[in-house]
Amino acid sequence: MARLCIRHETLYTYERPVRFATHRLLVRPRDSHATRVVDAHLTLSPPGETRWLYDAMGNSVCLFTPNGESRSLSIVSDLTIQRFPAPLLRRDIADPQTVTPIVYAPADRAVLAPFLEPVSEDADGHLLAWLRDQVGSPREPALDFLLRLNRTIHAKFEYLARDYGAAQEPSHTVSVRSGTCRDFAWLMVEALRRLGYAARFVTGYLYSPKQAAVRGAGATHAWCEVFLPELGWTEFDPTNALAESPDLIPVGVTRTPAEAAPVSGAIYGDGGHSELTVHVDVRPAEPLPAAA
Repeated sequence: MARLCIRHETLYTYERPVRFATHRLLVRPRDSHATRVVDAHLTLSPPGETRWLYDAMGNSVCLFTPNGESRSLSIVSDLTIQRFPAPLLRRDIADPQTVTPIVYAPADRAVLAPFLEPVSEDADGHLLAWLRDQVGSPREPALDFLLRLNRTIHAKFEYLARDYGAAQEPSHTVSVRSGTCRDFAWLMVEALRRLGYAARFVTGYLYSPKQAAVRGAGATHAWCEVFLPELGWTEFDPTNALAESPDLIPVGVTRTPAEAAPVSGAIYGDGGHSELTVHVDVRPAEPLPAAA
């Protein structure tokens, strides 16, 4: 069991006062057998009304409507969580144990349908050509293929940090052979969908005692989940070649990167020049006091 503290600070500043529409905050993990939220606190300025709900994907979402006018919007999420990670188990994946086609049970396929259909375009065929080069023997077990693809993206693509902006189209990532974590995650998701795998985009945090040893620590992070028979949703982080790692702390799962923004909303009025500052800190929690 790992006990961690997470502080996620988001600050928008404007030249002139503005009013705010309702903002959608995706900053709190959902309690599960792998993650337990021990404490959660939001510090919001300007203050306003909050309402919590579970969205269609089961994510824990806060709807925040700031009051009045302001030249800044500050959202600070403080979490204490416990992680109960399980190692990746190599089990035989029945019916069949091949890369393509993978076969899902009818009941699973009905639920997985939104995650099976590719979303991005590949007009020039760059993504498809790259993907064909990655497919090996038709007898290669699905898990072996996924681990190999995960390692390939990590090894063959250059990591370039980019704090803000949308994820690149996977075909563009393949063309330039570089990107950030959300680009690599989206590339793996869309590539696997073209092979018949159910895959989804995951956003959250990355903990590493040695931040220099991993890419993406100290900020929000993104990776890929793939549904495998007998294994369920399984995590793959192509940015760091991690699979089912205790260092991955999921917050939200979505069909596309556009739906995974930690903070999204709009303003009313002309605020002039605006700036966005984001800081994330993940560290071990203080040890619990010993029982008397």
